[in-house]
Amino acid sequence: MAIFAIGDLHLPGGDVKPMDVFGAHWENHFDRIAADWRERVSQDDIVLIPGDISWAMQLHAALEDLKMIASLPGRILILRGNHDYWWSSLTQLRTNLPENMFAVQNDAFDGGDVVFCGTRGWMIPGSSGTTAQDEKLYRREAMRLEMSLMAAQRIAQGRPIVAMMHYPPLLPENAKNGTAFTALLSEYGAARCVYGHLHGPSVQRGYSGMYEGVRYDLVSCDALGFRLKDISLE
Repeated sequence: MAIFAIGDLHLPGGDVKPMDVFGAHWENHFDRIAADWRERVSQDDIVLIPGDISWAMQLHAALEDLKMIASLPGRILILRGNHDYWWSSLTQLRTNLPENMFAVQNDAFDGGDVVFCGTRGWMIPGSSGTTAQDEKLYRREAMRLEMSLMAAQRIAQGRPIVAMMHYPPLLPENAKNGTAFTALLSEYGAARCVYGHLHGPSVQRGYSGMYEGVRYDLVSCDALGFRLKDISLE
């Protein structure tokens, strides 16, 4: 079983919302992602999508995007991003998801050889523009990450754990002391953590590499050149 990751697909949600307004490199971006996906992913593989999947505002509008993604091979795990306003009731979402697509929200998914978990995350206090309210949300998301890691640990029974987050759990300026997120991921023995959210020049602020025993990878689609990243564990 191979494991791939790609985030921030930003599909149109039933509206005409071309992404090339953010740069010519976004032109026909999903066609390019889908071509790479079909070439490299088999039905037994897992693809992680850590948020910002569709611009839709309601679930019924997002379902067309979700079905388009689910027509591609593999088992697909999705996580909520800050722009996924259509993701409200988890029960309703899971009832309507295509057969090969699974929603992860503060819980865990048994992928067989690997257990997956995740939560959305939030801006790290001290980052540019953060407020006291952001710190409150950050602490809440840390609690949710711990819930997810605890669920994964119960299921894993020694198998590797891979976590998804949407917001970066770590930025270069946090590398000295870490964050509440990195502390939890290390404490619960996660092998890897993938995240998205960063685009354009902000991609340079993404942290990719080992940190306190966990491998971190930025997988927003433009950061990857609109190709899936193979994060299979050795």
